[in-house]
Amino acid sequence: MIENPKSGRVKRVAALARKKDRLLTGRFLVEGPQSVRELLRFRPELVETVFATTGTEPWQHEIDRLASEQGVELTRTTEPVLAAMAETVTPQGVLAVARIEPPPLEQAISGARLVVILYEIRDPGNAGTVLRAADAAGADAVIFAGESIDPWHPKVVRSTTGSLFHLPVVTVPRLADAITAVRTAGLAVLAADVHGAELAPADPALTSPVAWVFGNEARGLAESDRALADRALRLPIYGEAESLNLATAASVCLYTTAFAQRATAA
Repeated sequence: MIENPKSGRVKRVAALARKKDRLLTGRFLVEGPQSVRELLRFRPELVETVFATTGTEPWQHEIDRLASEQGVELTRTTEPVLAAMAETVTPQGVLAVARIEPPPLEQAISGARLVVILYEIRDPGNAGTVLRAADAAGADAVIFAGESIDPWHPKVVRSTTGSLFHLPVVTVPRLADAITAVRTAGLAVLAADVHGAELAPADPALTSPVAWVFGNEARGLAESDRALADRALRLPIYGEAESLNLATAASVCLYTTAFAQRATAA
């Protein structure tokens, strides 16, 4: 039982909310029962320690069982200690420290049919929601390119609700690096952009292996970035809405592609 919120161990865990500490240590925070449960189920080899309070919450028995089955260290804490560790204002009683160990890019996209490239995405909620949508649509990998928020930011991790641990997630320094890699892996590159042609569900390009590029929430993609893609496509607006936000637009693009690919495979 850890009882001192000011202990060195507690401070080291809390520091993982900062990017510089994540990069320095190669560790990140996973907060909340759902995210910790999926971490233990799908990527237990990444877990260093699970910290949990004592209580009668429904999730506690399952977290205890999974930690035991996977041979993961589980340490009890008081509520003040967990609050001092967590990035959230009102933590849910459990968090984990895990290692950042993304696979090599080429390995992540080998044999892929649907890949997501997030370029210069800054909002953690958007990044996490798109990653979750990619998981739901059956995407094979998600690539964070350029100066995008890092996928191990606590708010990104929480907003994926565990999807971060269901598919390969990698980072690359430049958009061109991601596009070169997916092309080499045999995927066409489609840029989601308001300057593109209208996306049609019957577009034959969607039935082949595809990598979608989604740009910055405010600026979208620069002309030079769009030029790196094979085609630029936009979602039609049938009503009076000015636009769709990034996460919504990405979800529609990904599911439209998933429908087309599965219809062809059937």
